Amino acid sequence: MRHLSTSALRPVLAGLALATVATVAVYAEGAKPADPALANSLNPNDKSAEVDQKVLDKAQAVKVEDGKYFDAEGHPTFHVTDTGKKFDWYAYSGYRRYHAECHVCHGPDGMGSTYAPALKDSLKRLSYEEFIGILVGGKQDISASQQQVMPAFGDNKNVMCYADDLYVYLRARASGAMGRVRPSDKEDKPEAAKKAEKECLGG
Repeated sequence: MRHLSTSALRPVLAGLALATVATVAVYAEGAKPADPALANSLNPNDKSAEVDQKVLDKAQAVKVEDGKYFDAEGHPTFHVTDTGKKFDWYAYSGYRRYHAECHVCHGPDGMGSTYAPALKDSLKRLSYEEFIGILVGGKQDISASQQQVMPAFGDNKNVMCYADDLYVYLRARASGAMGRVRPSDKEDKPEAAKKAEKECLGG
């Protein structure tokens, strides 16, 4: 992790904090309500989206900074417009990164496989901190019938530099805001994303 830039430290530090503090759901008192101007516009005809209203409601954006959307708890989230056709840059980037780095084990579109869970379901219950903690440090699930091992990616820049993007994409899948399709349109890549990517990858 010593090779990661400061732009990659946010998700890494969230993962490290998870290792030293008991996992609890933190809800900000008087958290800001969702901004109606940032409301998601979903595709009602996409039957592969499987909308989970509870997850969708929790993921609603309350603010946007430099093209990145955040929920009431300050965690990264997605933004969908044009009746489900246009996604924010980070959700789109997460889709691409997931299919480059994660789908071999976890299946296309977060649907799972015979030896790795469906992340579209895991993100219904995992917090941001838990997700990043597993990404950084890996995980082992051992039962009488099988052993599942998630490798640690804390030193893998191709994963950690896009940790938030992966989280946002899988959160969109978990909520049903995004179905099993490649986003047909996307917001422009924010300058902040370009800068963070360059710093993190050392370019």
